[in-house]
Amino acid sequence: MGNAELHSIHVHPVKAFRALSPREAVVEPWGLAGDRRWVLIDDGGKVVTQRQQPRLALAAAELLPGGGIRLSAPGREPLTVRVPQPAGTTPLDLFGDKLEAVLADADAHAWCSDYLGTEVRLLHMDDPATRRPLDPDYARPGETVSFADGYPLLVTTLASLDALNSLIAQGDRADEGPLPMNRFRPNVVVAGTTAWAEDGWRRIAIGEVVFRVPKMCGRCVVTTTDQDTAERGKEPLRTLGRHRRFGSQLVFGQNLVPESRGTVRIGDPVTVLE
Repeated sequence: MGNAELHSIHVHPVKAFRALSPREAVVEPWGLAGDRRWVLIDDGGKVVTQRQQPRLALAAAELLPGGGIRLSAPGREPLTVRVPQPAGTTPLDLFGDKLEAVLADADAHAWCSDYLGTEVRLLHMDDPATRRPLDPDYARPGETVSFADGYPLLVTTLASLDALNSLIAQGDRADEGPLPMNRFRPNVVVAGTTAWAEDGWRRIAIGEVVFRVPKMCGRCVVTTTDQDTAERGKEPLRTLGRHRRFGSQLVFGQNLVPESRGTVRIGDPVTVLE
């Protein structure tokens, strides 16, 4: 693969909020440390994401020592939220997965509800080692995941984004491109590959950490949401539908499951093992 390397790292402390981009991150079995350990639910217990609430793209959460977060959003005073004491758990539904998590303090619910203009509650995953098993069709025994859509990490490549943007430029919604990588909300972005090289990966190493590549990442309406304005368009789903349809899924990026622990850093070599 030549000189492929880790180009950027992205951690989303609250699912559907904007990403942090540290220079390094600890890889835990269920994802990057601090990634998607918090989530919003509606009054029926269903997880709330940018699918329903595009304005979540404009909200941010800074990671604090000990696992707490500092919430911020346009027009809102920031709020510091501590990790809640696990006095009991609350059920939630994440795309059909029935889980338990711990409610944050009431002021966090109020802050998020006021921002979105609808009642939501903020929850924390207290024990990611047990709370949510991976899809058994793609998992090994004991593997778990945070509040990510399905898998511990998502990898994308700069070359594939360039190829996709070239296809968008040739289409009937060319004015919507080129799209930035944050549309795809990856955890790790790789430079120095050929376009769509990741389609053939089965195991890779990023620096010292080894990952299994269980399946491609099917994309949803969130990718059509401008992460800087929260406005929606038609791309990239229109172009993915024409050029990157695999079965029923429109694919961009690959899911990853860690096979080892360690720290990944920008500039780490990326090696295809299988």
